[in-house]
Amino acid sequence: MPLQGLARLIAVTAVSLLLSGCYYAHVARGQSELVLRQRSVEKVVADPVTDQKLAGRLELSQQARRFASRELGLPDNRSYTRYVDLHRPYVVWNVFATPRYSVEAVRHCFPVAGCVAYRGYFDEAKARAEAARLKAGGDDVYVGGVSAYSTLGWFADPILSSMLRWDDDELAGTIFHELAHQLIYVKDDSAFNESFASFVQEQGLREWRTSRGLPPQDGEAQAMDDAFTQLVLDLRDRLKKRYAGGGDEAAMEAGKQREIADFRQRYEVWRDQGWPKQHRYDAWVAAPINNARLLPFGLYDQWKPAFAALFCQGGGQWPVFYAGVRRLGQLPKSQRDQALKRLAAGADVARRGD
Repeated sequence: MPLQGLARLIAVTAVSLLLSGCYYAHVARGQSELVLRQRSVEKVVADPVTDQKLAGRLELSQQARRFASRELGLPDNRSYTRYVDLHRPYVVWNVFATPRYSVEAVRHCFPVAGCVAYRGYFDEAKARAEAARLKAGGDDVYVGGVSAYSTLGWFADPILSSMLRWDDDELAGTIFHELAHQLIYVKDDSAFNESFASFVQEQGLREWRTSRGLPPQDGEAQAMDDAFTQLVLDLRDRLKKRYAGGGDEAAMEAGKQREIADFRQRYEVWRDQGWPKQHRYDAWVAAPINNARLLPFGLYDQWKPAFAALFCQGGGQWPVFYAGVRRLGQLPKSQRDQALKRLAAGADVARRGD
């Protein structure tokens, strides 16, 4: 997963957070702040005091917004037509947690969004205080900043200043991704939702670039991201097997640290053999690693090949594709996973045949 993807992790929908008891005051205040501080993108661009670089990025966002509805069949509403300057790097901070000797997330369940592997806070200090509380209780924890999140259409989601931190493709792609969540969302299945939205983002970007006369994106960066994600998923699998083997706490901790040390060695070999001039993941690998820090990886990627196959089956027609996604979403999760596995396997066979 790209490093910017780590910072665009989808937060739990604000509506669900509003309904979750003691969480109410903090999240209600955070969401209300966004609503009250919104300004029409059109007015921000027209304002003579607006920085011209910001105005240009916002104009681009509106072109992408119109393309999303007109060409990709995504919701045509007021979302991403207004702007909020956050005056902070992220809109939300997500807190991930796992038991110390497990790679399974501590899950949080909400009425609308269902169960997810994190809890979001509009205030970084509150997020870190919650992480400290969980860590004191023995859990592994990780706090990740979020640049954008979807309220699944319950609110008109704005363009956030945190969404403007990266290049034009990332800005347009984020809009496509978030609108895809508004179109189709299945409770209690984060991998399905994120893989679907990520496919829409990537395929949408291909069509967006073509419409603007731009060449295809450089595939090398994506290939490196995919390969690094697989390295991290391999570490998670190794830790899962290690924990399943049992033992006393000292043995479990020693085994955990050995696996993490081995991962760092495998990373160096992988980087030096395949990507000798690239060091984009060095800082991530060098920082402390625990179970919770591994949770976001794979969330966005697991079913992308299956959705790509479904898109091809529908002749590349977005309405046909969305109808197929909705049918999958209506299946019980076990059946849905099996159908996705069949789609992915079929795509793999066809690719090898080429």
